[in-house]
Amino acid sequence: MIAKPELNSLAPTMRDFAQSIRRQAAFDPDRVAIRYEADAPISYRDFDRWIDRIAHQLRDHFDIARGDRVAWLGYNHPALVATMYACARIGAIFAPINWRLSAPEIVYIVEDCTPKILIHGEDFADLANSSLRPLCEIRPIKEFDARTGDDAPFEGDGKFSDTLLIVYTSGTTGRPKGAMLSQEAVYVNAINSIDMHEIRRSDSILVCLPLFHVGGLNVQLTPGLFIGAEIILHEKFDPVAVDRAIIDLRPDLIVLVPVMLKAILNLPEWETADYSCLRTVTTGSSVVPPELIAPFEDKGLSTVQIYGSTETCPLAVYTRPGLGKTNPRCMGTAALLSEVRLVDRHGSIITASGVDGEIEIRGRHVMQGYWRNEKATRTAFHGRWFRTGDIGRYDEDKNLYFQDRHNNLIVSGGENIYPAEVERVLSKIPGIAEVSVVGAPDDQWGQVPVAVVIADETAPPEAEILAQLGEGLARYKLPRKIIFTDELPRNAMGKVVAEKVREYVLGRDVSK
Repeated sequence: MIAKPELNSLAPTMRDFAQSIRRQAAFDPDRVAIRYEADAPISYRDFDRWIDRIAHQLRDHFDIARGDRVAWLGYNHPALVATMYACARIGAIFAPINWRLSAPEIVYIVEDCTPKILIHGEDFADLANSSLRPLCEIRPIKEFDARTGDDAPFEGDGKFSDTLLIVYTSGTTGRPKGAMLSQEAVYVNAINSIDMHEIRRSDSILVCLPLFHVGGLNVQLTPGLFIGAEIILHEKFDPVAVDRAIIDLRPDLIVLVPVMLKAILNLPEWETADYSCLRTVTTGSSVVPPELIAPFEDKGLSTVQIYGSTETCPLAVYTRPGLGKTNPRCMGTAALLSEVRLVDRHGSIITASGVDGEIEIRGRHVMQGYWRNEKATRTAFHGRWFRTGDIGRYDEDKNLYFQDRHNNLIVSGGENIYPAEVERVLSKIPGIAEVSVVGAPDDQWGQVPVAVVIADETAPPEAEILAQLGEGLARYKLPRKIIFTDELPRNAMGKVVAEKVREYVLGRDVSK
């Protein structure tokens, strides 16, 4: 009797994640893989060959081998996607860098991940040549943008167990950390997304999130390419361009984070625009105000929400279409190939509804650890469970609800105050456009909440706002002070950075 080999991977018949492109190219070579701006569409056949060509370039001309890092600094581009898949074939690691960061922050990331080569967009040539050239080989995108040629198929050493991505966290507290995601993690995430969105080969997917983030790369782009769908890729998010693409190209799926939802809703064309082609509008990345979901549902569109993080690739929890209309605050249940649990501060598992606990996630889509940061990696895990640092609770049907970041928790006089709860009530007051609530030190109570808001001329004065809040919140949850501002600090995904709001508040007198 012949013993069966142990299957250590969920996809043992695939040598590397890029095999999915080769198989789609063999199955339907003329199917469009990527449409990019005004460029000619790229078929799966040409995309597969392009990946091979870049893999040859990286290995033969720049000595890129298994485990070496290849960094990318530039806007969304098909060459970015092709380079990532080329890294999969080599067994190399792709490190997309947030181009919205300051020069010192970008230098820190390059110094941390030590790439052999950095590929940059034209708009970042000055930064690359002045600050990054001493750190690694520097090459412009145009050297990797040849989409035709007769190079032989590339045979590499890439494996599913190899790290494919180093994606840096937003760094809201301290220095950003590089989350290492394996090829198998990206594969498992793709299966989760295909299940969530019911992605089909016939689908067309509009991608406008930045690809330096796992949301842009992995919520729909890599899952779509895995199954043979068509990707419509935008260089950057532009609400007018997104509107035109929906009207003219009729995509089936799109991901829009809250700040993007708001930009679309603010378009003059919104009321009359025909978006009926969209089977699903996916959102997430931060707490999504119901008032941003409702207009899409009222237009007859189904919305779904995702919950996850850079460290989870990101899909870990999601809702099903239609739940946004009936319960917009719900994050859903665990993804198909994910496990989720709540634990209390002692590490005991919470099963009861209505009890707050830290959200922990387990699955093959979870990161391998933080790049060269063993201490942070140890802190991030509770056994095999990834500690998100987020507070959640179940309802009676075991649906998960996000309460707040654990680091944002305000303890005032021994009582826990979740800023997200105060923010939800504040955002319902007419005239208040956006709000962030943080804790400020207080001699009597330890901490007190302070609200920083963006408001228009119709907003009531501070005293009246506090009076309205008092009708829906316990007295100890009321902000000590309301500070009006013109803008709130955000990270690359449009999330308000609470730590920077806190720094702003601490620089002001909030005692009165």
